[in-house]
Amino acid sequence: MKERTREDRSKVHAPDSLKSVVDFKTSDPYVVVKLGNQKAKTKFINSCLNPVWNEELSFSLKEPIGVLSLEVFDKDHFKADDKMGHAHLNLQPLASAARLKQFAKVSSAETILRKIVPDTDNCLARESSISCMNGEVVQSVWLRLCAVKSGEIELKIKLIDPPAASSN
Repeated sequence: MKERTREDRSKVHAPDSLKSVVDFKTSDPYVVVKLGNQKAKTKFINSCLNPVWNEELSFSLKEPIGVLSLEVFDKDHFKADDKMGHAHLNLQPLASAARLKQFAKVSSAETILRKIVPDTDNCLARESSISCMNGEVVQSVWLRLCAVKSGEIELKIKLIDPPAASSN
């Protein structure tokens, strides 16, 4: 039996009002993103409380569908980096919406497949929509950072089918 794999491209975009735990005047923030045993990290941005990374991070999404975890850190050049906050997003609703897209044969126009509301099981800062845009399943989401006075981070997640394996 062939294992189904989808690629989850997560674009870390723009946190809002990041506040350093140690130094409220400046931070050198970066984000570590994990999905299962996969891990990626954004570059750090010097002296910024409102960074925009605009980086694309790719992960393989396999059954069972996991949780995307994010940790924001303040880069410190002389000691251990300070944790600034964390958030998580369950990717199961995104995977379910992708199956719905295939079942309903949605392809071209922008179509909202599902809406997710903030609750105690997620870090959503506001309602999020999962849409089909130009044949791709996309979710834009604002996550509230935990373990910090205030802070949000925006992600744009795109589910991409991996290229077919070539037979040699």
